[in-house]
Amino acid sequence: MSVDISLGHWMYQRSQSTPNRPALTFEGITWTYAELQLRIDKLAATLKANGIGFADRVGFLGVNQPAYFEALFATARLGAIFVPLNFRLTGPELSYIIEDAGVHTLIVDNTHQPIIDSVRADLTCQNFWSADIASKQWPAFQTLTEAHVPITDGAVVSSDDTAIIMYTSGTTGLPKGAMLTHSNLWWNNINMMCVLDVMEDDVSLVIAPLFHIGGLNVTTLVTWIKGGHNIVHRSFDPEVFFKDVEKYRVTSMFAVPAILLFISQHPAFGKSDLSSLRMIPVGGAPLSEQLLQVWSERGIALSQGYGMTEACPLATMLSAEFTMRKIGSAGRTLMTTELVLAEPNGTTFTTPNKRGEIYTRGPNIMKGYWNKPDATAETIDSEGWFHSGDVGYFDDDGFLFVVDRVKDMIITGGENVYPAEVENALYKHPAIIEVAVIGLPDEQWGETVVAVAALKEGCSLELEELRNFAGKTLAKYKVPRRLEILESLPHNPAGKVLKFELRKMF
Repeated sequence: MSVDISLGHWMYQRSQSTPNRPALTFEGITWTYAELQLRIDKLAATLKANGIGFADRVGFLGVNQPAYFEALFATARLGAIFVPLNFRLTGPELSYIIEDAGVHTLIVDNTHQPIIDSVRADLTCQNFWSADIASKQWPAFQTLTEAHVPITDGAVVSSDDTAIIMYTSGTTGLPKGAMLTHSNLWWNNINMMCVLDVMEDDVSLVIAPLFHIGGLNVTTLVTWIKGGHNIVHRSFDPEVFFKDVEKYRVTSMFAVPAILLFISQHPAFGKSDLSSLRMIPVGGAPLSEQLLQVWSERGIALSQGYGMTEACPLATMLSAEFTMRKIGSAGRTLMTTELVLAEPNGTTFTTPNKRGEIYTRGPNIMKGYWNKPDATAETIDSEGWFHSGDVGYFDDDGFLFVVDRVKDMIITGGENVYPAEVENALYKHPAIIEVAVIGLPDEQWGETVVAVAALKEGCSLELEELRNFAGKTLAKYKVPRRLEILESLPHNPAGKVLKFELRKMF
């Protein structure tokens, strides 16, 4: 007899076990588990009555809010597939994803309805609903639910059925839809419980965007699995962050380094009561030693993780006990996940201090890319290994260090230069707030190392000063031969620097 670990079922079971506990707080209003489940089941009935059945797709476009979770779990209760959409995209970009996924019903908040209206004639969706109040051509789903009796039984769902199609932001090319199964979501959260020691009375702050797998499935869902309380913010606001951490005694949150940097630079950082914060898993980009130190001085250890959308999202995590002892590491492999390194010919190894492409496999790895069997076959091999495209190495203690992307490696004068290593050294320069290292064609060396930096306000930097600084810790061939200064670096919607744009720019 198999246990039902589907997204809709376990949330329903949690609501039966702890109906009166607070589940979600949003802008001062709190829903218990029973109240949230009632809203979920009424929306599920509404979706069903409007043509949503097994494996149909429901899209959501909007900032963080309760309606996102109602749609997510209601979709799962019907065995349908949820498609979260990146609200930072343009109309044509959204149109491509919505049509590629074959979205049947699209739920959009008021702010983003004009973007959809600009491409609505190109869309084949059957229903267009508002996540907020009704507006022209946008009936409010909350009003629609009033006419429906909540469902009492969910669909029969296999753990290997697709729960979410989450589109990867990508740094080149069109986005691909990673098919994340109910099993993927469940086992990622089992991994989280093993490494983060999640507790039933945890209060998690949700500030990262929920269209990103890190915002959804690092601390948010696992908090509910354990019966905890999620405080949901529309978006990151440092003033509201400090207020709510103190008010609700927040114990955990997922964050990207940029958010942590903004918090640490805020005047309230040194005087606010952050003593309740017990765990902050971090992903999306490497943590600098300086940022680790700043938070450590406040008594808060940051836990760097390594993963990607296709891993739902984590493959490794550096637990808090090693934060300052293994600076720069992404930690060890998680409980149910395997990770090895590979030669260019695909031969795998775990030899310490040897660099290779990171391969990972386990029950958290996606089933494949939606409508792209060739891309799936290129990425997941016959033995189930997901080829990440990232380069890393294990130290003597088995801790993973992620060096760079395979495609970003620079070959200068026959020597391999990994931009992330150079960037880590340059981040220590007091004038630099953000830096990216790229390789550009060079007649003499094949490629030359170029640093593109954004500087702190009021600061200046010359190439020779940067070279002298970097030369103290880097081999001569790794030191940038060219420096370009920008007011800010270009990023994709997930916050990653778009190096291909920098290459075109320079």
